[in-house]
Amino acid sequence: MWATVRLIRATLAFGLIALDYLLQLGLARLFPRSDRVDRRWERLHGRNARRLYRGCVRLRGVYIKMGQVLSVMGTFLPAPFQRELAGLQDAVPPQPWRTIRRALVQALGEDFMRHFRTFSETPVAAASLGQVHAAETVDGERVAVKVLYPNVKTIIKVDLRVLGWAMWLYKLFVPMQQLDRVLVQLRAMLERETDLAQEARALARMAADFADDPAVALPPVVPALSTATVLTMGFMDGVKVSDKAGLLALGLDPHAVGEVLVKAFYRAIFVHRFFHADPHPGNFLVTRGDAGAPRLVILDLGSAAELDDRLASGITHLLAGFMARNDAMIVAGMEKIGFVAPDGDRALLQQTVSKYFAKLAELNLTDLSQVDFRTAERFVDPELKRRELRTLMRALAYPEGWFEVERTAIMLFALSANLAPKLNTIEVGFPWVMRFLAKNPLPMVPRPTVEAAAHAASPTGTAHVDVTPLGALAEPAPVGQAQGS
Repeated sequence: MWATVRLIRATLAFGLIALDYLLQLGLARLFPRSDRVDRRWERLHGRNARRLYRGCVRLRGVYIKMGQVLSVMGTFLPAPFQRELAGLQDAVPPQPWRTIRRALVQALGEDFMRHFRTFSETPVAAASLGQVHAAETVDGERVAVKVLYPNVKTIIKVDLRVLGWAMWLYKLFVPMQQLDRVLVQLRAMLERETDLAQEARALARMAADFADDPAVALPPVVPALSTATVLTMGFMDGVKVSDKAGLLALGLDPHAVGEVLVKAFYRAIFVHRFFHADPHPGNFLVTRGDAGAPRLVILDLGSAAELDDRLASGITHLLAGFMARNDAMIVAGMEKIGFVAPDGDRALLQQTVSKYFAKLAELNLTDLSQVDFRTAERFVDPELKRRELRTLMRALAYPEGWFEVERTAIMLFALSANLAPKLNTIEVGFPWVMRFLAKNPLPMVPRPTVEAAAHAASPTGTAHVDVTPLGALAEPAPVGQAQGS
């Protein structure tokens, strides 16, 4: 019964948004050249972004997760949605203790407290699908106990049905091919996040990946107190990665913390092909490591994802094209990833990429503090008419497997920009990209292009790696050490 009630509430909450957009779509068709109708779009986006935020907070669960995802999908959503939904990244209200206790009883038995000396009823963190409580085992070990909310899988099933209706509406405005893959990939991610046994395996795998790096740590799992719905881990102390005041109090430079974070992700993506797909600030702590250097503590690997060869190669093409200022290589990367629809207008796509790339090349990406809203306005192309825009969108497809990559890249970019606005993320990650290229060389990459890439990667114009030949590159230093010059 409660599932039916939830379905009705969600349908009513988001049905109003749907009706608002359908009305606007009708007006746009009746008055295609009306300036008044065009101006109404911005007000409409703002009003419905606020409605969506309130609906996500009231319904909780998958809708908070959906709001978190939508808040970082800057490629496909109007700006008001990004601004309104950003508040869902950290501010998630917890469930009451009676709900969590019921879940613990189901997972560990009615006498679950016999395993613990103490168990705090107040959570230390709350998320969309579960929350974490501090406890101490009978052996005196401090642990963090992650508990999934009861009936969460049934809730996901109901909520995904409503999201399917919303996706149908969204496709009326964004005629990108295979856009349904967003929902398919969201479902796959939610299945991983609601299997805490899978998360335990992910923690063990990533801990092994970074076992040689003292700058990265992950909590150890306590298998005897872990199930598919409860995950018990060693308790990790630290300052939240986005807490600059807390970092300074520890004597840590936020810029150095940002560098460790970015290096860790480049290594995970291009070397291990296994990465954290939910890098919001609540999932990272920082402590003082050896010799006072930052030590990054990685939490919550429920949404960890693997990068296949196709995506890895395509992303490398994109990065190499950007660093070499080669828009043809960028388009080639888009094709490898799966962005270009088989029957799309490739000429229009390449023309658009060339225009935007020329504008992007004018930006000083070595200092992100100087990139503001007015700077971003320069990317608006007044010559691109609405009909051409729809033709361009039909030339694009939503790639399989791109959901986690895009989400990770945007969230990581925003987090590192807040920590270290002057950090050149391309330069920091360049050795790891080159390590990938050494084993997987791009076809027909001439020497001048590679030299240009090295030049573009460094704000001083001096490469920090030997690019001649790719196979002779030095191994990148561990995340916690300086890269060799």
